[in-house]
Amino acid sequence: MKHNTQGIRTSHVGRLPTPPGFADTPARLASGQLTDRGETAALVVPAIAETVRRQITTGIDCIGDGEFWTGRNLAHYAQHFAGVTARPVRPDEVGTTRESTRERDEFRQFYADMDRARTMFFVPGEKPFQPIQERVVANGPIKSKGAEAIQRELDTFKAAIAQAGVAVDEAFVAVLAPGWLDHFIYNEYYKTEEEYVYALAEALAEEYRAVVAAGFVLQVDDPGLPDWWDMIKPEPSIDAYRKFARLRIDALNHALAGIPEEKVRYHLCWGSWHGPHTHDLPLRHIIDLVTMVKAQTYSFEAGNVRHEHEWKLWQDAKLPAGKMLMPGVVSHATNVVEHPELVAERLLRFAGIVGRENVIAGTDCGLGGRVHAELVWAKLAALVEGARLASKTLWPGR
Repeated sequence: MKHNTQGIRTSHVGRLPTPPGFADTPARLASGQLTDRGETAALVVPAIAETVRRQITTGIDCIGDGEFWTGRNLAHYAQHFAGVTARPVRPDEVGTTRESTRERDEFRQFYADMDRARTMFFVPGEKPFQPIQERVVANGPIKSKGAEAIQRELDTFKAAIAQAGVAVDEAFVAVLAPGWLDHFIYNEYYKTEEEYVYALAEALAEEYRAVVAAGFVLQVDDPGLPDWWDMIKPEPSIDAYRKFARLRIDALNHALAGIPEEKVRYHLCWGSWHGPHTHDLPLRHIIDLVTMVKAQTYSFEAGNVRHEHEWKLWQDAKLPAGKMLMPGVVSHATNVVEHPELVAERLLRFAGIVGRENVIAGTDCGLGGRVHAELVWAKLAALVEGARLASKTLWPGR
């Protein structure tokens, strides 16, 4: 990513609202209903072009495609990987890893009410989620099907940028980390956890390289690094969990081998659902593992009220030379739109630690679907204005 030279640059984590008139398009992509290139050009390119324009007019420097293609089902994964299938969820199983956590055991009524409402985010106007009836599983060797699926996404993003008719300075594409992908594809084939995680890494490596070869910044999404903690029962020791997490960091670095670090940014968070988060793993237990990732830029929650105080940890994190931080300075976890002066204060904290040239204004997590669409763009506008205010302090007289 580009370093700051004249002011704090701005970005976000990825997911953005679907533009009006295209509400069903992401679901059609994820389910495999929309595969024809002509139909994609007619329906998807204009939607992403509108998302591109909105980001640029809001003042975002490093833009994304809004994560139009993200799916959590067999149809999506089968486009990318061999060795996956789906089977019915058994009576003794949950549909997803998030449905069995120690936090759910503590706040049983809260989560029962949430599930009854079929929501994770309590967003006005959202469609209720449907209970998961199938489990995606690895039933054979996980292999990449080649770069065709990701290349389709990359070509569509390029076409949308061209159609948007605006100057784009920098753009990123988000792809899952091995340790996040195994939240959604359950291992029923490999004998060991290590074999499975490294197989996922090998399958993802080709997609990572394709993103960079297309000229985009690669964002590796890895909420799993901290959020697996609350999904393991009984609660593991910190040492045991660090070993669990280190395996996934090593596998990710294996997948990133040969990719220039300046083309990679690494995102972690504690999950985007709107809940208590009292069982989140403290960042102090894994911050050294985060900085082992072969990436130039680290993106993390710093605006969320459960994690904002952890900014102090970066004072002692010994960030290697040339690395950058992209703290979340607006959050998906509240409908309150952050005041630009608060955003500026958050950015100034980090600039004081790693230098003004090494801080990018980011979001805690993807905002689309997590807060109302109107609030997403209001939050991004506050992020941009806060970066401007911080820049006036950091570059006086500019």
